[in-house]
Order: sequence, then structure tokens, then C-alpha cells
Amino acid sequence: MGTTIEGFVDLPTWDLTDLYNNSKDPKIEQDLKTIEKQVDEFALTYTSIALEGTTLLKAIKTYESISEALGKTMTFAVLQYYGDLNNADYRALYQLAQEKVSLLSAKIVFFSLALAKLSAESVANSIKAEPKLAHYDHFLKIVRQYQPHQLSEELERYAVEKSVTGRNAWVRLYDETLASMQLNFEGEMLPLEAVVHKMSDKDADVRKLAAHALNAGLQLQMPLFATITNVLAKDKEIDDKWRHFTKSDSSRHLDNQIEPEVVETLASSVRKNYAQLSHRYYGLKAKMLGMQRLEYWDRNAPLPIDDDADISWPLARKMVLDAYSSFSPTISSIAQEFFDKNWIDAPTRTGKTSGAFSHPAVPSAHPYILLNYQGRRRDVMTLAHELGHGVHQMLAREQGYLLADTPLTVAETASVFGEMLTFQHLLSTCETPNQRKALLAGKIDDMLNTVVRQVAFYHFEQLVHQARRQGELAPDDLASIWKRTQEEALGSAVNIDPITHSYWAYISHFIHSPFYVYAYAFGDCLVNSLYAFYQQQPNGFEAKYLDLLKAGGSKGYNDLLQPFGFDLKQEAFWQGGLQMISGFIDELEGMC
Repeated sequence: MGTTIEGFVDLPTWDLTDLYNNSKDPKIEQDLKTIEKQVDEFALTYTSIALEGTTLLKAIKTYESISEALGKTMTFAVLQYYGDLNNADYRALYQLAQEKVSLLSAKIVFFSLALAKLSAESVANSIKAEPKLAHYDHFLKIVRQYQPHQLSEELERYAVEKSVTGRNAWVRLYDETLASMQLNFEGEMLPLEAVVHKMSDKDADVRKLAAHALNAGLQLQMPLFATITNVLAKDKEIDDKWRHFTKSDSSRHLDNQIEPEVVETLASSVRKNYAQLSHRYYGLKAKMLGMQRLEYWDRNAPLPIDDDADISWPLARKMVLDAYSSFSPTISSIAQEFFDKNWIDAPTRTGKTSGAFSHPAVPSAHPYILLNYQGRRRDVMTLAHELGHGVHQMLAREQGYLLADTPLTVAETASVFGEMLTFQHLLSTCETPNQRKALLAGKIDDMLNTVVRQVAFYHFEQLVHQARRQGELAPDDLASIWKRTQEEALGSAVNIDPITHSYWAYISHFIHSPFYVYAYAFGDCLVNSLYAFYQQQPNGFEAKYLDLLKAGGSKGYNDLLQPFGFDLKQEAFWQGGLQMISGFIDELEGMC
């Protein structure tokens, strides 16, 4: 099934029937009733019983089965909803699923609390008595780490049920507002994603018009966006206080299974390198574009020599699959399935959520990829990125529902590696110096967006959450923090025009997943080091890399990276990853 939009023929739309036929499928209600019965039986059986040995294994397996069933229903509702946030049936099912899943999840919250109280010695004895429990050893270790931050069972149940009308409701309001926005671009009303796309146009006038249109649209909703941001920041502050998290980003580090000092080493390393990376590059790019200084909306502009013509979907598909195949036929074969079986939704359309993602769904099904494909080289890289996620999620399915998902930091490994493979493949096909120059500039743009921009986002969030603890932040306060962090990250070669001070408002990660953003910088620097390792020691690398992906969330990052000899606690590791970006800038400077 496909669609024709904005000159692109037969862009694929996903087929969700591997989950359910449609939002009215009676099997949804049947499944929810079955799950409710299973939840009640589970609670009756395991609420007051010693969790050890074979009993513990059986309980975990049952809990995993219930969780996967809930995940399947929620996945279908989420995918339909984000495919068209304006569709009343999809919105109704999404809300129903949230309410049902929250209610049922609350009934079994006792189990994760009980697991968290198990001692390491008790778990070790249970594994000795029931060796099959060893598969869940890492899961149990991670669950126990949450114990100091858990509330009473009654409060935990209340928090789960209340989330539907609390935090989740504000996130939904934000998403639906953003998706329904129509921005006035020269008299034509366009969705936000299409206007943001025009800020990478080759024509400087088009970029400027798009920048003004984006600001005008955001300003109309600014009181609402500021309110949502304030409410959610306060909500997090309250939650952090009750759960004994000392800093606003502490819970994210725990979710990412990463030590705070590792994140701080990453962030400080990037910030120390602003001058050698973004400041230097944007000064160089201004010269290449014939400007004294870049405007904020010029950062991602293609070079004048760049013939970044529209790339058809079949060609984009071939580019990425060829790149994947040159590295690993196994990975390419898995990626091929996403195209052949309609697991990708590619067109941009009104009501569809902005950006892109790969949703892992559940191990008994398969991932689904959402894009907003508009035919540029950057869109090809986004396809490569999301397919990397999809391949990772497919390979990790064998770990089961509780261990397939990886923390955000490690989750970005395969996606960014897929981008690097595609970039290196395209680089090898360049026939002229100008082609190589344009491709290098585009890659540097993307890497700075992934590393420098995301660390600046992380700093913005830190400052916003700190400031919110002193009181409500006005839109001007948020704009001021945005301006400060952007100026620091981009340097004097980029003018942070007042019309861009509103742009924080459309960064959905701030709303969906506070402090998510540093994971991108983490993944990019990690992949740079992985790729350098691959170049130096290609023999056996594919097998090691596939083992890393297959492990999913069954191991911590140290164990996953042990075969490569990386020490992420050392600044030298991150400096090595940043050196690849610096090297690309060196090469581009040498060509100018």
C-alpha cells in the first residue's frame, strides 16, 4: 500500500494488521478482557508468596507474558495515533488503551516492588536452584536498583492510574496541538514538519521565510507551550522529591543504566570542544556560503555546489540497503523485510506526528518505522538511522519482552552506525571533489546536530528544570535560556536572531522524555569509536557487532562494549569519538 504526495510516488504506508485489523477490531476488546483475567489471577497467585527458585521463574515468565500482551495493544493504539493525531477514532482508542493499560498495570505493580526487595544473595540462590533464571539475572539487577526510589504499593498504584489524567494528558495535549498546527508560508498553509524542512532549502530567501513562518506559528501557541513545560517540570520536581532523586536528570541516568559521572564526562567533553567543532565549522560554512555570518536557519543549508536533487523512494531504499549489504548481508537482509512487508510509514501528511522513530512493538510481532520522507539526502540518512534501530530491535527479540529493549544510550548505537555506513558508502561513490565536499559538509551538519546540538539541548533542560524550582517560567525566561545555550554551542559565527528564541517549543523530546537528548551525543561518539575500531580491525568485527545487537538489554553497557576494549569513564574515549568529527572538518577546510 502506498501514497503519492508532493511529487513522490508510492511512498509506503505501514500495514498494522500484524497487530490488529483496525481501531474497531473486536479482538482488541477480547484481548483486554483476557489480559484482565490473567492480571487478576496473577495478583491472586503471587501477592503473598515467597519469590524464589522455580516459583520466581514461573512468576517472571507470567509477568512477561502479561506485559507483552499489554504492550501489543498499546503499540497498535500508539502507532495509529501518531500516524494521524487528528483522527477521532484513533484518539479514542489511544485514550482507551492508556486507561486500560494503566489500570491493569497498577494491579501488578506489587510484583516489581517485590522483585526490587530481593537481595543479591537471594537471587543468586534462586538461580542456583533454578538455572533457567540466569536469563533474567540482569533484569533482576536493574529492578533492584530502583528500590531506593520506590514508594509504597498504594502510592505506586495511584501514580500509575493517575498518569492518564496527569502527565500523559499534558503530553497528549502538546502532541495534538503540534500536529494540528498549520503554518502560513507565503500564503500556503503547511504542517510544521514541511516548514522545518524548508529551513534546509538551497535558497536563502526560502530558509528565512520558513524561519519566520515557524516562529509565527509557535508564538500563537506559546502561552500553551510554556504552560505545558512549566507543569511538566513541576510535576517532575514533585516526583523526584518523593522518589529521592537529588537532581532533575538523575532518574534518566537510572533508566539509561548509566552512571551520572559518565554522562557528565560526555557533556563536558563536548562543551570543551565547541570551539574546535561547531564554532570552527560554522565560521567555515559562512565563508563557503559567501556570508559574513550565518543566520540560525542557515546552519543546515546545502552548499552552493551541492546538487542535492530530490531522491526518489526506490533510490533511497537502494542507497541504504547497498550500504548495509557492504558491511553485513545479515543486517541488509533484515532491513529488506521492512520494505517488503510494509513496516514503514513514510509520507508527510497533516495530522501525522513530526520527526521519525522506530517502535519496537513486541517480540512476538516486529518493529514499525515512522518517517516524514521529503526526498533530501538528510531524509535518506534518517531512513538509515531508523532502519538501524529496526534491525537492532529485530535481532534483540530473542531476549524476550523484558530484556529486548535497551537503554536509550545503547539504543542509539545501531541507528547511528547505520547512518555512518550509509555516509561512507555514498562517500565512496563520489566522482568529483565537489561531490565529496558537499557530502562532507552535509555529514558534518548532521553530526553537529547529533552531538553539539543535543548536548546544548541537555544543558537547556538542566537550566530550565533548575530555574523552575524557583518558580513559574514566563515564555521570555524560556527564550532567554534557549538563547544562552544556543549561543554557547554555536559560537559567534551564528546569529541567534530573536525570531528563533521560540524554537525550543517544538523539540518534542523535552515534553515526551526529559533529558532523553544526551543519548544522541552518546550514541554518535560511541559509534565513531566503533567505526574507527572496525576500520582498524575489520576481521571478526561483524560477529562482535551482531552479538552486541542480539544482546538487547540483557547486559549492561560495560559488558556489551568489553569486546571492543572501551572505557567510557575516561575523557579520552569521548575525545576519540569527537576527533572523527574534527577530522571531517579538517578535510573540508583542506578542500576550501
